[in-house]
Amino acid sequence: MSAPVLEIRDLSRRFGGLEALAGVSATVGEGSVLGLIGPNGAGKTTLINLVTGHLAPSGGSVLIDGRDLTGARPWTIAKARVARTFQIIKPFRGMTVRENVSIGAMFGSARTASPRRAAARTDEVLAQVGLTARADATPQELSVAETRRLELGRALAIRPRLLLLDELMAGLRHGEIDAVLELLRSLKAEGVAIVAVEHVMRAIMSISDQVFVLHEGRELTRGNPAEVVADPRVVEAYLGERYARRSREAGRA
Repeated sequence: MSAPVLEIRDLSRRFGGLEALAGVSATVGEGSVLGLIGPNGAGKTTLINLVTGHLAPSGGSVLIDGRDLTGARPWTIAKARVARTFQIIKPFRGMTVRENVSIGAMFGSARTASPRRAAARTDEVLAQVGLTARADATPQELSVAETRRLELGRALAIRPRLLLLDELMAGLRHGEIDAVLELLRSLKAEGVAIVAVEHVMRAIMSISDQVFVLHEGRELTRGNPAEVVADPRVVEAYLGERYARRSREAGRA
């Protein structure tokens, strides 16, 4: 088993009387992908916010490379080479694509990066996410797919050990999803640990080593993708019988 990059232990979060996340535990190793699925309101984004310091947990712990960072501020966690994307993308609209990516290269985990090294890293990331030709554009000039790639590029600029993706492929067309999946496979091959929250089941099935299902803030089940989508509890709570039937038919084809 690969070395654990992320360990969450009995993680919980309450908002007043609402228990948004209750006693969730999981481990993600180097070069592995944990797909995180579940209905809206299941606690998926809450979990990402707890890992990245945007929320403080009500209980439990978060360890990055064995270091306890429970409740640490987002910039402290970023310096541990943890990066994330957001469902609602908010780039710096007064800056170019290049300048948006360079923020991460300058002020992320590589705190001592010189301007020259940060510029080189920015160019490397722009090429990686396919935005070199759009480097001087503003975010307002980008397509939906390009905006999603910019969000990923901003995260990659810090050279993350752990990458948390919150519906990165929402709104993308079939071919655009394939391009993102190819990039994620290359990151996985480099040893990056990935947690991917997605409603695009084709993507989750394709990229995940393990799928974790949240329902009403609690673990419903986990396992390899084929096992999870065949679980009657997952079909009832999230996927629906139509998806399950299509999956069974595809398996027989």
